[in-house]
Amino acid sequence: MSEAILVVDDDNDILTAARLLLKRHFETVITTNRPEQIPTLLGETAFDAILLDMNFATGAQSGREGLSWLGRILQVDPDAVVVLMTAYSAVETAVEAMKLGAFDFVAKPWQNEKLIATVRAATQHRRARSAATELRRRNRELAADSNRPALILGESPAMRRVFELVGKAAPTDANVLILGENGTGKELIARELHRQSARAAAVFMAVDLGAIAETVLPSELFGHKKGAFTGAEDNRIGRFQAATGGTLFLDELGNLPRHLQPKLLTALERREVVPVGANTAVPIDVRVITATNTPRAELVDESMFRQDLLYRLNTVEIELPPLRERRADIPLLVEHFIRVYARKYSRPVEGIADDAQAALTAYAWPGNVRALRHAIERAVILCDGRTLRLADFQLPPVEPARPSTLEPATLAELERQAIVQALERHAGNITYAAQELGITRTSLYRRMGKHGL
Repeated sequence: MSEAILVVDDDNDILTAARLLLKRHFETVITTNRPEQIPTLLGETAFDAILLDMNFATGAQSGREGLSWLGRILQVDPDAVVVLMTAYSAVETAVEAMKLGAFDFVAKPWQNEKLIATVRAATQHRRARSAATELRRRNRELAADSNRPALILGESPAMRRVFELVGKAAPTDANVLILGENGTGKELIARELHRQSARAAAVFMAVDLGAIAETVLPSELFGHKKGAFTGAEDNRIGRFQAATGGTLFLDELGNLPRHLQPKLLTALERREVVPVGANTAVPIDVRVITATNTPRAELVDESMFRQDLLYRLNTVEIELPPLRERRADIPLLVEHFIRVYARKYSRPVEGIADDAQAALTAYAWPGNVRALRHAIERAVILCDGRTLRLADFQLPPVEPARPSTLEPATLAELERQAIVQALERHAGNITYAAQELGITRTSLYRRMGKHGL
């Protein structure tokens, strides 16, 4: 890693000695005997450390010039790391300078090993300070983004009930579990809970548990120490620590492996995490919101999910209705998506034909709002006029119900029959069958194994 050092001193012999010594250890060393050049040099190079003399005028010993330039440097670059160079008699002034923001000081004449060690520590401090500044900046951006009102459309009684629960739960710090099929808008609800909470100014961090490999999930959630496992070359904080002060949204909770559930429970109970490879716990301050499309029947099955963890997670439970159970909201959603995609693609589409609207309202939408949005987007792109027609959509024909010659005797048989029929309709495509059934691919595979399919 390239490192740049700036040395400012009125003594050319000091500058020469510093340059010759530091060039053996750092890639770039720039020197100047004119402190008035400092602003220009700072504008040209991001220095990892600045060595600054405390006296420049002939005969000066007060150190006031060094203190003045220290202040000006920190005004230009608040993250600058300044090491003061001073005579033995000015040590007290150097200590005062450290209170004003200097990193350290070295006495002249210096010991080479001491100077190198001090400058090396200064460059490491600079990297850490810059990383912290960047993290704060990103957290502010994430917080600003998460504080935008979530666009959750719905006027049906079912959605009014959801909005009522959000309004009551959001101001508290209670853990919330959001249930609902794929595409119903669980993350939108989680973001709205955060936006209306006392943590709204902090970060909202979403983690898809179904998208992270099981082997690295502990490290992703709780962090790890350097050398904890092959490839752990540095210490790394996990999502719980990164979301400190804000909200951590754990999506696809049903994909959390059974053997990792106790560790999550401990983190929630003790408000602390133990990074992989560490011996000590790290305190955390996060609100946890979780979501899953796993049916409640599975969640209350102790063999699938720890019930003590479930009780921790669902202090408040919000269940989002599938689109087929709030068909009255479909025209409102259609109108909104037409406006969004007509503007996005600069298309002249302004509305939808009555028969097309009726067909969209009658369709079951196994993919829920997400699928409706995709259908509108495609139709807007393909439409030749100002009105969406039925031909602009690719809705599958409604199949008549097939009479059953054998009445299933148990819930398990009903489940098996539903899986078989979904797989047949989608020619064995697991993804499409899972979407139609409103469960994850993982859950579908699990059920198929249970039924010997």
